[in-house]
Amino acid sequence: MHKNKLLLTGGCGFIGSNLVKKLEQKNYDVIILDNLSKGSLDYIKDCKARFIEADIRDQKSVAEAMQGVYGVIHLAAFGSVVESVESPEENFDINVRGTFNILNQCRKAGVQQVIFASTGGALIGNTPPPVNENSLPQPISPYGSGKLCGEAYCCSFAHAYDMNITALRFANVIGPVSWHKKGAVTAFMKSILNNQNITIYGDGTATRDFLFIDDLCNGIIQAYEKNLPGFTPVHLASGKEVSVRSLAQSICEVAGVSNYPIELLPRRPGEVEKNFGDYTLARQLFDFQPSTSLKKALSITWEWFKDQNRIIQKNKEN
Repeated sequence: MHKNKLLLTGGCGFIGSNLVKKLEQKNYDVIILDNLSKGSLDYIKDCKARFIEADIRDQKSVAEAMQGVYGVIHLAAFGSVVESVESPEENFDINVRGTFNILNQCRKAGVQQVIFASTGGALIGNTPPPVNENSLPQPISPYGSGKLCGEAYCCSFAHAYDMNITALRFANVIGPVSWHKKGAVTAFMKSILNNQNITIYGDGTATRDFLFIDDLCNGIIQAYEKNLPGFTPVHLASGKEVSVRSLAQSICEVAGVSNYPIELLPRRPGEVEKNFGDYTLARQLFDFQPSTSLKKALSITWEWFKDQNRIIQKNKEN
């Protein structure tokens, strides 16, 4: 078992495809397990990682993927709050049963180190921000509940089987390779590219914190290399509160359409009203410090979306 060999679930998705490049730059030997339901092999075409097409609920495939690995970074998930409200059964099956299978196969294979991709806002719910590791989880969506269940299993496996498991509670992540995501940034950018009104659910005063993908990936690697003992939940966030209306206006500015039409629609169930995270503990434990401003993050993301849109339009013409 080599210390630099690790399994990355969901490695062909938004976060995973960005993360694997950084891991390989640090000479990690990466095995990617992904069922390609959301991600694409095109996202990792320049990577050396060994790829296994399989579902995290498939016991045999997961067991085979874990042979000889030192640690696991578990990103694969049913990642939409809105879709979890529409299909709580599927959300439970993937995020709870899938995570249990990953942990159980780690136990059987003797893998002692796991990073679990959790969430801040959806898990904590409508608690007055800023939220941190001492905030009481009160999820208001099946997605948040699923992640809380995942953390509960992480905690129990860490204690029962002497494993080191860190649950990283992500803020809202933005950056390249996010075309398939369901979040506000993706929706707003696609609306501009398609000459459609930007639509906001609610009055636009709902708040979030937005973290650039490079900062997040650096935080994941820092947490993995720190290998904190036992179970530790940690927020990876920007520490800055941004309203959805302000976000839309910032996107319009980087796209060069400052007076773009914005339409308000009734708010959707399951979505947290106000949330942003405090990353003090992450800074104390492994020197996490986000360095990319929201404007820069949005600008980089917008340029990627424009390029991706050109590729899509060209393929349609052909």
